[in-house]
Amino acid sequence: MNKNYLIIDKKVLPDYFEKVITAKEYVAGGMSVVEAVELSGISRSTFYKYKDYVFRASGSERNAEKAIIQILLKHKSGVMLKLYEALAKYNVNIISLNQSMAINNAASVEITMDLKDMVITVDELLKNLEAMDDILKVHLIAIESL
Repeated sequence: MNKNYLIIDKKVLPDYFEKVITAKEYVAGGMSVVEAVELSGISRSTFYKYKDYVFRASGSERNAEKAIIQILLKHKSGVMLKLYEALAKYNVNIISLNQSMAINNAASVEITMDLKDMVITVDELLKNLEAMDDILKVHLIAIESL
């Protein structure tokens, strides 16, 4: 997997990362992006630039309840079945799945997952999925913790 995740004390980061997380929470609560960024004290461009890359840590990613991932996979017979089997192996429950039409022999799949019973960490899940044959890319879009 090309991505590496770090746990960093927010004291050493610019304050806008915390403000992006706060704005994301406002939006998740039903507020518009315009209202959320104004209340958080950041610009919309800052919000959109970082919203998919900063998450609030809850002490352990094993406490994750839900996550949304996007997977780019080869357009090949049996690939979805292998993906389902891998998720089931780790006790991941699929809440929703959205698959695009294949273009250039690749299809994008967005999966919302319940992770309460998952037996590995989120990072391990992402690495294991990306290591699978016929999976081209895995991207964590969002994660919700306890």
